[in-house]
Amino acid sequence: MSTPVVWNAACRHHYGGAGHPERPQRFAAVLEALRRPELKSQVTWVEAADASRDAIERVHPPEYVDMLAALAERGGGALDGDTFLGPRSWESVLASAGVALRAVEQGMKEGRAFGITRPPGHHALAARAMGFCFLNNVVLAARHAQALGCARVLIVDWDVHHGNGTQALVEHDPSIRFVSMHQYPWYPGTGAADERGVGNVFNVPRPGGLERATYVRDFLAGVDAALDDWTPDFLLISAGFDSLAGDPLGEFTLEPDDITQWTEALRQRMGTRPVVGVLEGGYRLDLLAAGVVAHVRALS
Repeated sequence: MSTPVVWNAACRHHYGGAGHPERPQRFAAVLEALRRPELKSQVTWVEAADASRDAIERVHPPEYVDMLAALAERGGGALDGDTFLGPRSWESVLASAGVALRAVEQGMKEGRAFGITRPPGHHALAARAMGFCFLNNVVLAARHAQALGCARVLIVDWDVHHGNGTQALVEHDPSIRFVSMHQYPWYPGTGAADERGVGNVFNVPRPGGLERATYVRDFLAGVDAALDDWTPDFLLISAGFDSLAGDPLGEFTLEPDDITQWTEALRQRMGTRPVVGVLEGGYRLDLLAAGVVAHVRALS
């Protein structure tokens, strides 16, 4: 079986400034890795349109969207110390959100998909950009899945940073459960184990430098806790590859084989129900490429 890989060429246009780790080369590295000849039979390429305003406003208030669009029209500017909207970044933001939405549709048709979402999204709050993120792609995807009939959605996040925006956007909604394993304490400082929402948040905070097997075991234990007496219709993965050993922004010790193991374990738990990954972090290009390839191969 092949995995639909959803993309939009405009995701390459976002530029956060010289030396910024969330750079256009990330997008190019993922495309190059997935276009290798040996993956031809395992990848089906699907191009996405930009996200519609209606879809975005399921998650983000119109005033916030208007603010970002107006900032883009003025040529961009800084939204916080590490989140900068460049001259063509808004094109990428809309494209990235559109990739997440189309990945949901492909997942419903094929049972699996991966979206090359750049810029990432899991730090974005309802009305605040932060942590390289402008719109929360994975929550947009969850609301789209629900609009298409999947009432209960599980979001799991293995990025090395806590998906604070995702948690904030779903923590009062029992129709969505959220599992995050992340380095703690680390940016953005959220994600303690006692942050439970309405019983739908399952944080797995861990220090850097632990044995690989410990992270794998503890992440899957968090997933199993979320699945206890609860069956989701759809699984979304915030797939951040800065959790791999050697990434400049994290201190986890994982290897691409662990991404394979996680992905296969998640597919087993979901059976025939859709599993869709969307790209979050990953800032050393060779590790990012290796992680994405491991994830897509395991999906297919």
